[in-house]
Amino acid sequence: MKFAVTSRGDDISNTLKRRIETYLLDFGLFLQEEEPDLVITVGGDGTLLQAFHDYSHRLEETAFVGIHTGHLGFYADWIPEEVEKLVIHIAKTPFQVVEYPLLEVIIKSNDETEKEIRYLALNECTVKSIEGSLVSSVEIKGETFEIFRGDGLCISTPSGSTAYNKALGGAILHPSLASIQIAEMASINNRVYRTVGSPLVLPQHHTCLLKPLNNVRVQVSIDHYNPDIGEIASIQCRVADEKIRFARFRPFPFWKRVKESFIGD
Repeated sequence: MKFAVTSRGDDISNTLKRRIETYLLDFGLFLQEEEPDLVITVGGDGTLLQAFHDYSHRLEETAFVGIHTGHLGFYADWIPEEVEKLVIHIAKTPFQVVEYPLLEVIIKSNDETEKEIRYLALNECTVKSIEGSLVSSVEIKGETFEIFRGDGLCISTPSGSTAYNKALGGAILHPSLASIQIAEMASINNRVYRTVGSPLVLPQHHTCLLKPLNNVRVQVSIDHYNPDIGEIASIQCRVADEKIRFARFRPFPFWKRVKESFIGD
């Protein structure tokens, strides 16, 4: 098996990264950072998020597993004290692959080329105005659903529903559900602009299309990336054909993790 190990960059994570590489090499596995079968991330959910984008071009071949050296995460679910156990699992046990849906974002620019740029998000895509309010039409399945006015919109995956989406009052969705969720950021409702005022959950075969209507600079974020698009004509979001693959060596109790993260023991 070919593997790669990524680190958050702090001393603890870097030391753990070197230990894991040494252990796995001793077991006869191959360190291959360009085309790994398994990527082990050491740090936290942000480290795994970075690794996802680094290897998004080979999602069908690469699986991910995370070790957290800080707060317990939803992606990084192993702890440093379990490194030896994890290494033995990797070296000796065929892992189960669990696939979770991703968000496809296609941004069309408003310049002369009208080029389209495609992105994948593991957590969410956010659309905000840099100054003033965002006014945008929201189309679902090709028909206008509402005209939104407010701070912005967050379109999240089920995996990302526990992140920014939750802070906006969105629902927590089990990560196995092939869907996307649209949550509002401080919508303004009056006689001119009316929104549904609730998060929307769209199934796999539904597409959401946002078209900014007022003359403001729009910032689109894909997970933690802020691509420089220029003037934006439209932002199309749907469940991607690709999926992220996680290597599971033991059960992953999602609702137990939700309880531990937000309620406590």
